[in-house]
Amino acid sequence: MQAFEYASPATVKEAIALLGPKWGEADVLAGGTDLVSLMKDYVHTPRRVVNIKGIKELGGISKAATGLRIGALVTFDELLASVELKPYPAILAAVRGVASPQIRNLGTVGGDLCQRPRCWYFRGGFGLLGRHEGKNLVEEGDNRYHAIFGDGPAHFVSASSLGPALVALNARITVAGPAGNRTVTADKFFVSPRSDSEREIAIRSNELVTEITIPAAGRNATYEVRQKEALDWPLATASVVLGMKGSSVARARIVLGHVAPTPWVAADAEKFLVGKSLNADVAEEAGKTAVSGARPLSGNGYKVQLAKVAVKRALMAAAGVKA
Repeated sequence: MQAFEYASPATVKEAIALLGPKWGEADVLAGGTDLVSLMKDYVHTPRRVVNIKGIKELGGISKAATGLRIGALVTFDELLASVELKPYPAILAAVRGVASPQIRNLGTVGGDLCQRPRCWYFRGGFGLLGRHEGKNLVEEGDNRYHAIFGDGPAHFVSASSLGPALVALNARITVAGPAGNRTVTADKFFVSPRSDSEREIAIRSNELVTEITIPAAGRNATYEVRQKEALDWPLATASVVLGMKGSSVARARIVLGHVAPTPWVAADAEKFLVGKSLNADVAEEAGKTAVSGARPLSGNGYKVQLAKVAVKRALMAAAGVKA
């Protein structure tokens, strides 16, 4: 690991002053479950590490006028233990999917949103786009865990466990910087970079995620498809939120995870559901519609079926429909 300065500020203002005007000069340390491994592999070599774990204002879960407030330093274990999270099974299911007790104990909400891609080309030092000597390593190599949606040039999948659920729930993310606070909707927080110099999240190098606000929601659920139950990232997920009018769907939100560089909104499937009563057949058709625009690479066509099933199962769980 490359030598670095270490700072441990007590306030958000102090932390922001310690961050740099360019990416790579300084990195934020919260739980450290991602940053430490990146530094050990020399993927990140910051000159300064800013430990924010002592900033009390970044913690806590509480009810707010606009819904539920979750501090950026809240851990996954704290989410699971929170009574306030019971109306949001979509979030709780995503948290339970992180099977490692150690990760749940240390990993934070803000860290989950800001973690870097798990793409092995990126982790191997070939950048966000996975290119080397003019070759596209993702398209020409092993791409079994890469994106099936999006037109590139990035083919990694968003690693955030909470991202799809937060997008489906229309969450808002507060970011603090030198100019003060600003709010980014969850669907705008994740971005697909066009070059290796960009980032996959919509914050600047001298900004910090401080809290997430989630509005009241209708019926909601998350369903994940995994290769194994041990610590690993899902192959495909779906988070859904339903607004019902009697037995019919008045509005729907369907967001796929781990199939694109960002949480992927299945807009056509959302429109398909409006006015329909949910049963297993309707849920299956919605799943088919959700993946109709998929463009798999050479080795990940199986993800299309997994994403379709995830949508069906998430919809049935949210609506309380049995198979």
